[in-house]
Amino acid sequence: MLVDQFNRVHDYLRISLTDRCDLRCFYCMPEEHYSFTPSPQLMQAEEVAALAKIFVLEGVRKIRLTGGEPLVRKDFTSILESLGRLDVQLTLTTNGTRLGAIAEQVRSAGIRSLNISLDTLDRNRFQVITRRDLHTQVMESIDRMLELGIGVKVNVVVMRGINEQEVVDFIRWTKDTPIHVRFIEFMPFDGNRWNQEKVVSLKEILARAREEFDLVPLEREKHETAKKFIVPGHQGTFAVISTMTAPFCGDCNRIRLTADGKLKNCLFSTTETDLLTAFRQGLDIRPLIYENIRAKKAALGGQFTADLDRVEVEQLENRSMIRIGG
Repeated sequence: MLVDQFNRVHDYLRISLTDRCDLRCFYCMPEEHYSFTPSPQLMQAEEVAALAKIFVLEGVRKIRLTGGEPLVRKDFTSILESLGRLDVQLTLTTNGTRLGAIAEQVRSAGIRSLNISLDTLDRNRFQVITRRDLHTQVMESIDRMLELGIGVKVNVVVMRGINEQEVVDFIRWTKDTPIHVRFIEFMPFDGNRWNQEKVVSLKEILARAREEFDLVPLEREKHETAKKFIVPGHQGTFAVISTMTAPFCGDCNRIRLTADGKLKNCLFSTTETDLLTAFRQGLDIRPLIYENIRAKKAALGGQFTADLDRVEVEQLENRSMIRIGG
């Protein structure tokens, strides 16, 4: 088992397949004309499968494929098929723009629930946030997944002055649609112009929700990052991921493998371990994995606390979100 110094067992691996994306969300990608990682420096399809198998043998029980946008890889369905053969719960985070075209392959790989990023229900605002006119494709993908019986979690990064007024609209969507909306507090990454004024907190999100709805809290499952709620009579549910104001690091079980094969033990960790180079040299990477996990900080990569006024964004050491993996 992969256990850190705080006795947290890590059995959930998030694998980024690429730092490329067909959207240009400012909070994720620093620039429109971004320098993507050259293909030879990325994990190749057979390397993704081989590295994933090593992690599974060391106790990983859940794998999530992320990006960038994982579906922009031409070999995505091949990777999906190979990981679908592992004894692991396989899932996916996507922006949904290309999901409809491979819906059957997703179901065949054993995926029963996935996350789709969607920060607005308004087509015009979607174009402002993403700098692309693909809102219709995302909505159609959500409908297609539900038709196939695949659970959908909709990830909404809530940002003041951008989309905080849509909190009620998203919750209203859950009345007749069996989706799970997850509001995410805006987090700081390299180049995403974060500041504390843009953060719409857990407290504020719930206050907005209670102006329109009666909320019933749902029981938190072990390792869960989201604080969940349901409105009585609604088919769907919603939750808040409160990374900035009420972190959930105490029983964290997540580790991340970036598209270029670096292991991060926390979304905000300042250090990474290069597994891909060692793997290509024929070395046993397991000692590197265990060393990385043991070095994990107690919370938030050791870089800041839940006191927003004390977060010095200029001092944070991290990649941009698109280079880490969603």
